[in-house]
Parts: sequence; structure tokens; C-alpha cells
Amino acid sequence: MKSLRFISAEAFVSNAEFARKSLGAVAHDLFPLLFKASYLLEQGEVIHDLVENWPLFDFNMGKLLGATLDYEEDLSHRTCSVCLESCLTGLRDYVLNQSSPYMKKLKVVDLTGIKDVEVQFCKCKKTMGRWARTQLLSKLCSDLLVYLQQAQCNPGTFEVSINVLIDLFVTERNYELVVQALLKKCSCPLKICCVAFRSDNLTLQKFFYIIKLTDPSLLRKLEIVHNVHLEMEHLEMLFNRIHFPLLMSLTLPARTFNVRRFTATDEQTLTNIGKKMGEMTQLTELSMSFSILTGRIQKLLSPLKTPLKMLDVSNCSLNHADMAFLANSFHANHLEALDLSGHDIPELYPSTFFKLLSHCSSVLRSLTLEDCNIQDTHVNMLILGLSPCQKLQEFKFIGNPLSSQALKHLFTFLCELPVLKNVEFPVPRDCYPFGITYPIDDASVCRFDHQKYERVAEDLNLILLQANRHDVKASTPLFGSYDAAVQETNNELGAYLIKSFKETLEKFTSSFNKMS
Repeated sequence: MKSLRFISAEAFVSNAEFARKSLGAVAHDLFPLLFKASYLLEQGEVIHDLVENWPLFDFNMGKLLGATLDYEEDLSHRTCSVCLESCLTGLRDYVLNQSSPYMKKLKVVDLTGIKDVEVQFCKCKKTMGRWARTQLLSKLCSDLLVYLQQAQCNPGTFEVSINVLIDLFVTERNYELVVQALLKKCSCPLKICCVAFRSDNLTLQKFFYIIKLTDPSLLRKLEIVHNVHLEMEHLEMLFNRIHFPLLMSLTLPARTFNVRRFTATDEQTLTNIGKKMGEMTQLTELSMSFSILTGRIQKLLSPLKTPLKMLDVSNCSLNHADMAFLANSFHANHLEALDLSGHDIPELYPSTFFKLLSHCSSVLRSLTLEDCNIQDTHVNMLILGLSPCQKLQEFKFIGNPLSSQALKHLFTFLCELPVLKNVEFPVPRDCYPFGITYPIDDASVCRFDHQKYERVAEDLNLILLQANRHDVKASTPLFGSYDAAVQETNNELGAYLIKSFKETLEKFTSSFNKMS
């Protein structure tokens, strides 16, 4: 619902030429209203001029685009390229604007409220993801410094100092540009302040170098993913050299830990890492998927002084002792998001898992149990375990050998969870050829009866509709949930994987030739 003020703002900015000429006569407290209206209508030129002449002390994208009394719709998930590029170039031109420095009040720009989502509603259909925003801001900072050094600027321009809070995403392709922007931060009027840092496709040497430049004392979220070959000894080195006093969320790459080849020294290293994480008093989110942590969860998590709200230990080869520790730990009562994918829960530790589920049921919002060997005979027990989870918003259970009938039974129950919004369910077992084995390999995952699947999916959606649950989205993403960061950089990551495969093949061929 739009207020009369917002409708008027839309009418004002819809004529870009008139709006740009008239900004000097606009009351300062109307700038946020006009910004959101311009963003909704994708009026890039107006957005640029609004930011260039921003009259307030702060510019917070999340608040400006979020739900307001004048317009309730949240636009922060619209990563429209036209709008965001206009916004960032407007910020650069704010610095260069020849108006009196006494008129320039802006001190903080917060870009962290922008949300990257799969479906975009902007007319241009062209998005600017986290990597591209990192790239553009870094380039603008570098270009700005070059311009200031070469041009005859107003002396007051050098007095402008604006902290720009951003979630950086760095790969090999934009590494040099970001490094240059961070190195020259002290000289640049636009000062990049990294609140969250994601690194992918970087050598360890480059990762260690750039993480120091980000000012780790400000970091709240650190994601080290995919093609950063960080192992346990490197993680210990990172924690020994750098302190992260505000870190709330930590994601580690696959195979950071592998207890199957542990020595006595490795056990001590793991203990040291646990102690260092215990010193991170703000840490509440931890992801360690695809590491081998059998029997070591207690050693790693017991030093933590703050209860975890999010834990991802998918495909970590947990044993009964690990699950018992989680179920009885103080973390259990605070877990809002839990991922135990890749563990044979019904076979290995059914009672302990349900004990863990009961402890976190009052706060649990997201549960992921993919490839957990949940079969038709386990559905009633699963329903019993999920019944107290009245705050559950997301349930993912792709890759489990469930029949069409079992899925219908489960969906009938899921309709009763009041705030459930997203369900990711498996292709029914009876849609695959007889004798299919689980977990299904990538080569076979698409070899099912697609027509039969569509009929079952329609039946499941009908169950939701008949229960008046239009708000629940049900889907089967065969190759995992949407990841905006991976989607944005898939070309670079694909090229890296091909290069790695080629190098491995060359080494193998060379070794084979030597043996011959």
C-alpha cells in the first residue's frame, strides 16, 4: 500500500529532467522518500543526482529500501544494475561536487543491507551482485584518487571522509583492484570498511595478504569457500596472527579438517583452534561442511563461550559421540539453523538426533537433512520430531529415498507448521528406475520419469493449496539451493576447475611416462 506522499514522490521522479532540475528546492527530509521512489521506478539519473547531493549524515541502503510507512514493500532484494551503478557513481560525484565542504554532511554509507536473491523484479533484468559491487566500488575509489591527484580540485574536497560499509567478495579476477583500493584507503575520501568478507578462487598467500588489509577488527562475517585450499594448520596460523573480535559468522572451505590422517601434533592444532574460536565471543554461526570431524566435535566446539545459532556440519562424518555432544551441549537450545546433511541419521543415531531436535525446537527456523537416508518407515517419527518446531520457516530434505505416498503424508503435516515458507523435497523414489541406490550420483540424478514427477509435484502443491498455504514455496533443486555468489562467479570458477583438471592430467601423464 502506497501513501499519498509516496505516490506524489513517484510522480515527481517519473519526469527525470524536471526532478533533477528541482532537487535544489526539495526539503532535505524528503530525500529518502524520493530515493526509494526512484529506485522502484529505476530512474537511474535521478538516483545519481539524489546521492550526489545527499544532505544527511548517513546513507543506509537497507533502511532506505526497506519497508516504510509510506511504502511497505521491501526493495532491498532488488539488485538492479542501473540503480546500484547510479548510486555508486553518485557517491563518487558527491565527493567531486564543487559545493561548499560545509554543506557536505555525509559520513557513513552502508551498503550491507542489499540482499542477493534468485528472482529479480527490476525491468532491466540485469543485476549487480556482491562481486560486481566489490569490483565497481574498488574501481571508483582508485579512479577517484587518480582524478584528485591530477585535477585542480576544491581544497575542501580533500577534507571529505566517508566510511563505506560493504560486504566484499574477492576472487582472483578482482583481487588486484580490491588490494589497490584497500592500500590507498587512508588517502581516499571514500574509505572502504569491510563488514563481511568472502574469498573464493584465491591462493593462500593472496588470501592472507588481503585479509590483513580489510581491518579484521571490523569483520563480522568471514567466508572462505571452494577454491581456497585452507587446511587445519593454515587456520591455526590465521587465528594466531589475526584477531577477529567482532566475528559473528565463520564459513570454512571443504576438507579444512580431516581426522583420518591426524597425528598427535594435529590433535594439538585442533585444540588450539578450538581455544581461539572460544576467544571470539561474538561467534554464533559456524559452517564446516565436507570436513571429516569424526569424534572431534566436542574438542572443537566445547571452548565456545557463546551459544551457536547456526551450525552446518553437513557431510562431516559425525559419529554417535559427536551427536550426543551436540544434543547435550548448551548450543542445542539456541540453534536457529541446523544442517546435518550427508549423515545416515535413522541408522546411526536416531534417538540422539531427536533429542537434539527437541532441544532446539522452540527456536529452530531452518533445518536441512539432505541425503540422510530418511525412508518411508521413518516419516511418522520425523513428523513427531518436527511437530514442536512451530517457528520452522525452511525445511530441506533433498536426496532421501521417499516414495510419492510418503511425501504426500509428510506434506499434509507440513501444512500445519504456521510460519513455514520454503520446502525443498526429493524426487520420489518411485520416479527413478527400480534398483536405484542412494545417495544418487550426479550422473544418475536426472534419470527419472519427469512426467510422473510433475504429477506428484502437482499433487503436493494441491495439498498446500487446499490447506490455504499459498505462502509455502515447494521445489526440487536437483543440484542444490540457489547461491547468488556462486551464480555470479560461475564462469571464473568453471575456468579454474578446467585449469586444475588439466594440470592434474598433465602431472598424471608425466608420472606415467616416467614409469614407462
